[in-house]
Amino acid sequence: MSRRVKRKAAFRSKYNRRESIAGYLFIAPWIIGFLVFTLGAMVYSLVISFSDYNLARNTATPVGFANYAQLFEDPKVGLSLMNTLVYALMAVPLEIAFALFLAMLLARVGKGAGFFRTVYYLPKMTPTVATASVFLLLLNGNSGAINKGLEVIGIQGPQWLVDPAWVKPSIVLMTLWTVSGTMVIFLAALKNVPRDLYEVASLDGAGPVRQFFAITIPMISSAIFFNLIVLTIAAFQTFDQAYLLFWRDQSNASPESSLFYAVYLFQQAFRQFNFGFAAAMAWLLFMIIMLITFIQMKFGNRFVYYEGDDH
Repeated sequence: MSRRVKRKAAFRSKYNRRESIAGYLFIAPWIIGFLVFTLGAMVYSLVISFSDYNLARNTATPVGFANYAQLFEDPKVGLSLMNTLVYALMAVPLEIAFALFLAMLLARVGKGAGFFRTVYYLPKMTPTVATASVFLLLLNGNSGAINKGLEVIGIQGPQWLVDPAWVKPSIVLMTLWTVSGTMVIFLAALKNVPRDLYEVASLDGAGPVRQFFAITIPMISSAIFFNLIVLTIAAFQTFDQAYLLFWRDQSNASPESSLFYAVYLFQQAFRQFNFGFAAAMAWLLFMIIMLITFIQMKFGNRFVYYEGDDH
């Protein structure tokens, strides 16, 4: 190897090392924040989950697995977990279907597409407290706008916020208000579907419905799978909607069907100050989400089409 080639190799190595250092410096704030506020907090919560933590004295008395044993003894843990599971089974499919419907509408808009995208995305920017205040008025069983609209077409609206059978659907309705983030992902996926596939299908006599199930769904299956995982994780951590609609006034009159897992965890931590038990609840939720995500990845991934696949 000549001296000139060696100098070039040394210069390239030095340049790459400088680039790496610069890159690490740029992401250093995120790394520090993750280590301190995420990973550090997780490790600390794991430690106090095996203790009786006293906030006033900042002391933790080891109790072994007592907090985890209490998870199986407290009936409200099972109740809140079941409420959350039922809500997830209701909300996630509806969120995906509604977001995909909106994305398909936007994909067909030509002139003024930017305006409609902005309008559709605005609910995502609305503060959750403001959204909850609006839905408290909309879902009022006696004078709410939703029931008034149902009366026009001859349907007697339910007591959304009182009847236990309609509590979860009311929270789902509030959740659907903020599906615009999911909609944007679907819109990007729809834009990447080759137009010639639809042209060929039309020539073969395939109608819109057949094209949707034979072309659109398979081609955007990766986006559907991604949103399924993200929305499932979010559903199991749902707190804002249930808390603001039913539990913000610290009333015991709220229906049990609105007691979600994250709400009960919050009550144990910041009302009962039972931080050790709340930390154990958090780690139980973490394990459940990890298990569900693993199952989704294991069995759902085989139905997903990725660009470049041989099949």
